[in-house]
Amino acid sequence: MDHLDGGFGRFKSLRKDDFEADWIKVSESSLGAVYRVKLKVLRETCALKCFDTTLSGNNVYRRMTDEVSKLAKVKFRYVVSIYGVCSDPVGVVMEFMNGGSLNSLLASHTLTWPKKFHMIHEVTMGMNYLHSLAPPLLHLNLKPTNILLDDHLHVKIADFGLIKWEEAANQKELVEQLTERGNVSYIPPEAYSPSPSPPGTTFDVYSFSIVMWEILTQSKPYPGSSITTVLMKVSSGRRPSLEMIPDNKPPESDLLISIMQQCWDQEHWNRPEFSETVRKTELLSEVLRLPGTSVGGSHGDQPHTPDYSLLCTSQRKSIHNAPDSASGDDQDSDGVLFFLSQRDFQSFRRSLKKEHLSLRYSDNNSLLHYAVASGDIESVRLVLAHGAQTNCPSKRGYTPLIVSILHRLHDISTLLVESKADVNLGDSEDWTPLHFAAQNGDDRDVRLLLDKGARPGSKEQTGWTPLHLAIQNGHESVVRLLLSRLDSASEGEGPQGRTPLHLASAYGHVSIAKLLLSQGADPNAVDQSQSTSLHLAAEAGHFRVARLLIKEGSEVNLKDRRHYTPLHVSALKGHAGICRQLLAQGAMPDARTLQGWTPMHLAALKGHGACLLLLESHQASVDVCGEGGWTPLLLACHHTHEDATSKLLAAHACPHLADDRGWTPLHLACHSGSFPSVLQLISHGALVNARNGAQATPLHLAAQRGYGAVVRALLLNGADRRLGDASGCTALELARRSGREEVIQILEEEE
Repeated sequence: MDHLDGGFGRFKSLRKDDFEADWIKVSESSLGAVYRVKLKVLRETCALKCFDTTLSGNNVYRRMTDEVSKLAKVKFRYVVSIYGVCSDPVGVVMEFMNGGSLNSLLASHTLTWPKKFHMIHEVTMGMNYLHSLAPPLLHLNLKPTNILLDDHLHVKIADFGLIKWEEAANQKELVEQLTERGNVSYIPPEAYSPSPSPPGTTFDVYSFSIVMWEILTQSKPYPGSSITTVLMKVSSGRRPSLEMIPDNKPPESDLLISIMQQCWDQEHWNRPEFSETVRKTELLSEVLRLPGTSVGGSHGDQPHTPDYSLLCTSQRKSIHNAPDSASGDDQDSDGVLFFLSQRDFQSFRRSLKKEHLSLRYSDNNSLLHYAVASGDIESVRLVLAHGAQTNCPSKRGYTPLIVSILHRLHDISTLLVESKADVNLGDSEDWTPLHFAAQNGDDRDVRLLLDKGARPGSKEQTGWTPLHLAIQNGHESVVRLLLSRLDSASEGEGPQGRTPLHLASAYGHVSIAKLLLSQGADPNAVDQSQSTSLHLAAEAGHFRVARLLIKEGSEVNLKDRRHYTPLHVSALKGHAGICRQLLAQGAMPDARTLQGWTPMHLAALKGHGACLLLLESHQASVDVCGEGGWTPLLLACHHTHEDATSKLLAAHACPHLADDRGWTPLHLACHSGSFPSVLQLISHGALVNARNGAQATPLHLAAQRGYGAVVRALLLNGADRRLGDASGCTALELARRSGREEVIQILEEEE
């Protein structure tokens, strides 16, 4: 395997024997599968994207080698690196991304606004690079599943250049290819025109606009619409609803929405190029530049940030404009701000006059604000020497010290503090300089502020302390500094009554959780919803934190306000490893919530088969009834979780048990049209002629909804087509009323 010598510097041709044997399937589709593999010689983990050659043609390897050898030369921070090809099985070898796809992240986590803005900007960076090549490299397959994430949730574009216009016989064939890949929502309207031109860069711009909408809303476009319906909506100029964007959006999102609307313009020539969009998203991303981009769970663990709309991280940019003066003079007549914007500090110092200090510019910023934002300490020193007020606030209450802390200008911060800047003076939302320094993770500024009398337990308007912010963002060194100035590790409840340990557990910072516990934090303290730190760790899937909490005395059977135990929340979220850990430590497998749900119910509700098996192996009841008489099997059938249905039946769940309305699992499976579940239930002895409260049999339900295959299976297994429901209708009559032609034909054949 000498072709691997020298690492990944050159394009490679690999074989199955070049990889370790333990391949892990990451994803699968009708076109192939992606595996996580490890190269034997280099010990490097890669992704192997295999293709189904029966669908791709016999010469796919030769064509792929020619194309991928070109794509392997594309190297950029925001695109996935391609290393080579594999001949057996046929596939592309590429960089492995531990963070999975953007599609999965949007479905499983609630992102903060700063993170949404930053991700959108990183997508534009990657796409701008691809389009800047000569000739432009078109993606034609841009969607969240092809946007991958690294360990720190930074974006990289994948699967670029694999869809080729010239390989399609015509535009219709290209659209069919994309539709087959699940791309109908990302195809621009011009693709459906009678005589379309070959796609250009604006094709990707339109796809990007839909990706933007998905990031902003964390929803899927056109929910419940068929392919034909989506095509008609897009062709007529309709787009995903802006009302889906959350109401708590920051003011800057209006600019981002405007960019999105330009990108999905009906006329492709009106859409901006990525070279234009990337500059706009860069500015917006910088406005929301503060740390705090962790993801939170359903307990409301949203990373906390101040109101960003006039955040002083934009001060450096604002000095490039002519600010307004509070005195009514809109002109920077002496050019002092202009000199700062040009970083001509000598001219600034020569031009500075005492009267400049009394002026107020845009958003009530003083000259000292701008001098600080410039980063030049000598200019700041001169402005202070002329008598500038060190504690003058901007419109949002930002003092020059806050501006300096935001920009991590430690020497200037020291100068301001020595010039009597108030270290405890907060902004309009009571964020003190220490809050900003703690969120930034800047331990030098934190130490400076604490040494000068900053109060470590101060709270902003919603109750967050600097300690909470440092914990949330994983800044362990800052946490240690703050703890050294506080009386206890549990001091100061945060929002929702959360202790510092709650936050460390919710965000998965195991070393910080260990530190807090060593300082006496109570592992069984509860927040306003009566959740313990173990509840939060179990819900978020932080295995190491959960293990630490149990080791340090967390009670595994404590219930929150809804009577959920940690086992309930881990089963609901499908965290099998944490379920196993809790059960091993004595968690009650049949504990009930206020609605009578057991962990088995919740695992079935979400279709988490591995959790179901674990619970059953610890003697959890598979036939336990919750609210409304619902059993785990009923829930699995109702939500069409076919794998969960199979596992419950294999664990001897009773297929006859009905809910309070008389609906059996077979009724529910027929109502939802889940053919595999219907077959599973019949093979386990389900009663095919059972009647619900409306006297309907499973055959009535399948016939009314038009599930021909289900109807045929029921008839083959003894379903009585002559039975009437409460209104006297047979299955055939219901099918006729509903216009189910296929079912009518099947039932008439039987007749």
